[in-house]
Amino acid sequence: MRFYILSVFLFISGLHFSQNYQQYVNPFIGTGGTGHTFPGATVPYGMVQLSPDTRIDGSWEGCSGYHYSDNRIYGFSHTHLNGTGVSDYGDILLMPTMGEPSFDNKIYSSTFSHANEKASAGFYSVKLDKHNIDVRLTTSTRVGFHEYTFNESGQANIILDLNHRDILLEGEIRIIDEKTIFVKRRSEAWARDQYVYAFIEFNQPLEINKVNHNGEQIGRVFKGTELAISFSKKVKKGEKILVKVALSPTGYEGAQLNSTEIPHWDFEKVKKATEEMWNKELSKIEVTSSDKNKLTIFYTALYHTMMQPNIAQDLDGKYRGRDNKIHQAEGFDYYTVFSLWDTFRAAHPLYTLIDKKRTSDYINTFIKQFEQGGRLPVWELASNETDCMIGYHSVSVIADAMVKGIKGFDYEKAYEAAKHSAMLDHLGLDAYKKQGFISIDDEHESVSKTLEYAYDDWCIAQMAMLLDKKEDYKYFMLRSQNWKNLFNWETGFIQPKKNGGWDKPFDPKEVNNNYTEANGWQYTFFVPQDIDGMIEAMGGIEKFEAKLDEMFNAVSETSGRHQVDITGLIGQYAHGNEPSHHVAYLYNYVNKPEKTKEKVYFILDNFYKNDPDGLIGNEDCGQMSAWYVLSSMGIYNVTPGQPNWETVKPFFEKIKVNFENGKEGIISNLDADYHNNSIGFFSMKNFGSYYDVEGIESDKYIPVPVIQAESKSFKDRMTVEIKMNSVTFQKLNKPEILFRVIQNDSVKTNFKVYRNPIEIDKSSKIETYLVDLFEAVETKSNTVSATFFKKPNNFTIDIKSKYNPQYHAGGPEGLIDGIFGTENWRKGDWQGYQTQDFEAVIDMQSTCEISQITANFLQDTRSWILMPTKVEYYISDDNVNFMLFDTQNNTIDPKDYNSITKGFKSIKKPVKARYLKVKATNFGKLPEWHQGFPFDGEAFIFVDEITVE
Repeated sequence: MRFYILSVFLFISGLHFSQNYQQYVNPFIGTGGTGHTFPGATVPYGMVQLSPDTRIDGSWEGCSGYHYSDNRIYGFSHTHLNGTGVSDYGDILLMPTMGEPSFDNKIYSSTFSHANEKASAGFYSVKLDKHNIDVRLTTSTRVGFHEYTFNESGQANIILDLNHRDILLEGEIRIIDEKTIFVKRRSEAWARDQYVYAFIEFNQPLEINKVNHNGEQIGRVFKGTELAISFSKKVKKGEKILVKVALSPTGYEGAQLNSTEIPHWDFEKVKKATEEMWNKELSKIEVTSSDKNKLTIFYTALYHTMMQPNIAQDLDGKYRGRDNKIHQAEGFDYYTVFSLWDTFRAAHPLYTLIDKKRTSDYINTFIKQFEQGGRLPVWELASNETDCMIGYHSVSVIADAMVKGIKGFDYEKAYEAAKHSAMLDHLGLDAYKKQGFISIDDEHESVSKTLEYAYDDWCIAQMAMLLDKKEDYKYFMLRSQNWKNLFNWETGFIQPKKNGGWDKPFDPKEVNNNYTEANGWQYTFFVPQDIDGMIEAMGGIEKFEAKLDEMFNAVSETSGRHQVDITGLIGQYAHGNEPSHHVAYLYNYVNKPEKTKEKVYFILDNFYKNDPDGLIGNEDCGQMSAWYVLSSMGIYNVTPGQPNWETVKPFFEKIKVNFENGKEGIISNLDADYHNNSIGFFSMKNFGSYYDVEGIESDKYIPVPVIQAESKSFKDRMTVEIKMNSVTFQKLNKPEILFRVIQNDSVKTNFKVYRNPIEIDKSSKIETYLVDLFEAVETKSNTVSATFFKKPNNFTIDIKSKYNPQYHAGGPEGLIDGIFGTENWRKGDWQGYQTQDFEAVIDMQSTCEISQITANFLQDTRSWILMPTKVEYYISDDNVNFMLFDTQNNTIDPKDYNSITKGFKSIKKPVKARYLKVKATNFGKLPEWHQGFPFDGEAFIFVDEITVE
């Protein structure tokens, strides 16, 4: 149900005392399956995540360092990521052993049993089978606390291995005395240049009994890119060794300062303090239920939302900025780990409800990263911008906070940073600004980027409105309508465009490089800024409802590329990944709240379990769990940037939200209308209306025309048509399509009215736009263009191999059309072949002299695309008997991880032939050093243009 008036709630002022909600947390939820969580000890938003590592191979399932299916522990490291799809962290590994020490992780690791493993909020314990050692872990915000009980007498060792998991760029261990050491670990993984400093204290003297380092040693300071040390002592049966590890991103002084968080050696006292910290945070939302399973799922979900972002400053406020310099935080706390493509949807809206102070801290962090790094964060990790995922969703977090009245940051500075991000010319934004959408020709994931930029632009417009920036408001509101340029009125889907027209064939179930971890079904409904416009585009409420029904009732299978993130399918709805998360609530917009309830309750009941495999997809830094928390409360923020919630019947009998200002909000599932849409915010101004500033009605937005032709290249002549949405035509008073044909870049002809299809017989560029000539001030669409190439010859090609349908490059003729692919293979200009060699025969139609043959190939090792081992050229007069012309062997290192194109060029004395055969030998099975090896992966061959001279 949807409401636009302030609802009446019971708000009670008074002191709030936290209760024992941490008892319901089960940290093992999500550690199996595809959840990618970890079970170790941490405090809310803490710098330290002290957890066992069972995975060191960089595998997708082991991104957090732990997977429940494993039975071997390599050690206990102090940083971990919660539910990401890329591996990193695992810094400062310690591992207790006995006997002769070894730095071979196959030797110092130990098996374990889940029967001897326990975890709760802020605590973890396990028995290491190999040497019968009991391990207990707890933490403060910046300090990890280890307790090792050696159940056998003998020589005890504590291994410190700085080469654990990712690449060690710079390691240093400084021995201060027998109980104290400093550690520096600079490493490369997802974060390309990460700094971690540690101050390690033992509760009793230990001596060094083994060292491995490949750098210099100055006194008791060891350096290198290979660095490990073993500390030891003789222990009696049952003896304990305690270790405290304080972390800092800034330096040794910061680490030593942070160690003062735990000035004693009382493990139980630290554990109790950690539990109290969790109770304080978890008590912000109190739910009532007689079902303990539901309580466990809820409070574990809330716990997962509070494991990040992570404090990234020392006790004195010093932090490492995006410029890799040390700065001082003034008036705010500096954080890291911003998985914004995921968390802008539900996690950050949840924080605006229960953690307004940290929300302002996050935004102040964004502003500092803009000032020190040149732009707002996209996916920031340890002061590194990974540029993982798409959009500039920092602006969503900022706009949502502003419209909800959250203070504590400079609105003007935040707006400056947001506008800057939107006006850059990278990642397809240049094309997006110029033509109103991104096409396959411009950038990969073009549909998703267009849609998410449009939503982010709407967010910037809301900020501009609050700051009374009328011109900026108009500009960004118009940009927020750019989704319409990719809406195909004939199919009812938001689809990719290529060379000015629709890319064909189109299968809405197909997962490909035009969408981000999704397909046409899942992204067609991502227009949160203009849901009414989306409903209208699809033909009205009834047709929109039918489209939603069709999505949920479709076959639960995708086509195209296998995408491990797409899980939890209900038809084509995929709850295991973020683009679908708001879709169930869209039934509210067509007055069918009962369908919203049906879908939401099905997801709550079936996709969240009290089990290691209890999450249907990656936790994604709290987003998956935030959906559960909000939906079970009966609220969801479909459009962050609007200060109201969509509602559904709450999943619990009663929910009480304890706000930071001392007030309480009560949600009851006995309220027949679920009037919870304004909980936590005390004004309901209707932000985002297209009519707030004169001349910005959404009806005034004119989508671009569509240029249609048989192909991008042609032999003799070709017909080109220009079409436009009939609905748009009907809305305009005097619509006309204007166009021009450019056959020489130096000659610009005038635009003229389009009446009939265009005939071209030369390579040409066609530009066109739609205009309403009735308006006093000309109202028109963006200009869209298409370029068509006349083929340089009349060759034909017969491809003997079978290309992957996702990587077709326009079909067989795409290899001889004179159009060369770039290093960005995701734009669709390369043909891809897997588990086979490439072989094709070119018919030159007559006997010709041949002196040079070149076939172009691409390598992107991370994407399993490798150069062929060799390319052979054969010639023939009859297409039956072929003679070897030349062989070109590959010279590109398969371990070169850059995206590279190479022409395998063969130059010989002229010979005569009609037919040319090209044969490229596939690299084959991916080798052991490749990340695809554990999956028995096979390399791709990517080929594009073949030229003959």
